Amino acid sequence: MQKQCTILAVDDEPNMRRLLEISLRQAGYKPLLAADGNEALVQIKNQHIDLVVSDLHMPSMNGLTLLQAIRQENETLPFIMVTALGEIKTAVEAMKMGASDYILRPFDLETLEIAIAKALSNRRLQLENTYLKADNHAGLIDAGFIGESVPMLALKQLIGQVAPEKATVLITGETGTGKELVAKAIHAASLRKNGLFVAINCAAIPAEILESELFGHEKGAFTGAVKERIGKFELADGGTLFLDEISEMPIQLQAKLLRVLQEGVVEKIGSNKSLTLDVRVIAATNRDPLQAVKDGKLREDLFYRLNVFQLNTPPLRERPEDIKRLAQYFLAKSGTQISDAALMHLQSYAWPGNVRELENILERAAILASKQTILPQHLPADMLLSQSSVKHSAVTEHSFSTEQPFSIPQKTAQIEKKLIVEALAACHGNKSKAAKLLEISERSLWYKLDQFNLK
Repeated sequence: MQKQCTILAVDDEPNMRRLLEISLRQAGYKPLLAADGNEALVQIKNQHIDLVVSDLHMPSMNGLTLLQAIRQENETLPFIMVTALGEIKTAVEAMKMGASDYILRPFDLETLEIAIAKALSNRRLQLENTYLKADNHAGLIDAGFIGESVPMLALKQLIGQVAPEKATVLITGETGTGKELVAKAIHAASLRKNGLFVAINCAAIPAEILESELFGHEKGAFTGAVKERIGKFELADGGTLFLDEISEMPIQLQAKLLRVLQEGVVEKIGSNKSLTLDVRVIAATNRDPLQAVKDGKLREDLFYRLNVFQLNTPPLRERPEDIKRLAQYFLAKSGTQISDAALMHLQSYAWPGNVRELENILERAAILASKQTILPQHLPADMLLSQSSVKHSAVTEHSFSTEQPFSIPQKTAQIEKKLIVEALAACHGNKSKAAKLLEISERSLWYKLDQFNLK
C-alpha cells in the first residue's frame, strides 16, 4: 500500500487554513490543520506528521518558536516557513534553526508543491545517507551469482519469477551460501529497485535493541533515548527490508512483526501514532524453518506469513563446477593465479562454510603464494589432510581384502597407475598438466607411463 504523506498546515487565519487544506488535498497529500503553535505541537505528539507548513506570525507561539520546539524533539521533521516579502532576514534565521525551506506570501499551488516535494526528497536523502554511512555490510561477499551449475540456474530462474511480485519471500540455506545476495537480486529486479534495500541481522543485535532498530523510538521512550530514532521499517519505505536470521528474533518481537506484516502499519516505541508504510519484506534463516517452528524458535503463524514464496540457496559442495569461476573472480582482485592441482583440492573439499569460506581461504592462499600462483601447499593443512584421509580410507577399503595379496610394492604400483590414469583423464591427456596435478616432474611421469605401459 503506497504511503500518503501527512502534512500539518499551521496558520491563525481560518481562510488561509482552508486554502492550504484544499491545496494540499489537490496535490495528493493528507492535510491536518492547526490554528497556532500550541495546537500544532499537540497534533505532532499524537499523530505521525511527514512535514509542517507554518506561518511566521501567530498569537501565543510564532513560527520560529514552534520550529525551535519541534527541533528539540525531532531533528529531521521537514518544516517550511511562510513569510512576507519584507521578512527575508527572519526566513534566513529560520533556515539556520533547521527549517527545510521558506515561501513568500502570496504563493500559488505550484510554488507550495515544489517546496514540499523538495523538502520531502531532501529528508529522504538524509535518511538514506545516514543509513549508508552506518551500513556495515561492506565486507560481505560480492560475487553476484557466479556459476552456471544446474542448482544456480534454477535459483536464477526463480528469482526472476518472484522479483516483480509483491509477495514476501523466505530464503533458506546454510551460512555463507549468499542469502543476502539473493535478497538484493530480488530487490534489484523488482519495481521498487529505486527504493532502499535495508538489511538487518536479527541474530547480531541484542533483543532489547532489536525492537528499536526495527520500529524506531520516540525521544524519552526509555532510558538512553535522548532523541527520536528512525526504524529500519520506516527507512525501507518504498523499498525492501531484509530480515536475516529471522528464527533468532525473540518470540515476543515476532508477534509485533506479524502485526506489522498483516496491517502494514508501524508504531514506534513510546508512541501511539500509527505509520502506514509500503515495504516489501524478505526474510532468511539458516535453520530448517519447519524444525524451527517445532523447536519454538519461530512462530508458526509468522512462518506461514513469510513463506509465501520460498527459495533455497544451494551449498557450494552441491555445485563444485562453479568453484573455478568463483576462484577466478576472487583472485582477479590481486592478479593471483591458481594451479590445476590446487583447484582440484578445492573442488574435492566439502566446504562447510560455503562461498564465504572459499573467499577467505583464497585470500590467505594468495598471500602465501606472494600473489603469484597458488599451489596445494598454499592451502590450509587441515583441508589437505581431510582429503588425504578420505582417499586413504577409500583406497584401503577397496584394495585390501583376504582375496588379494598384501604386497606393498604391488599395491603401491596399482595405486600409482590408477592415479596417473585419473590425472591424465582430468587433464584431457595433457602430460605437463597431469604431472603438476600429481606433484611430480614431467620426466618422472614419462618414466612411469613407460613402466606401466600407458603410452
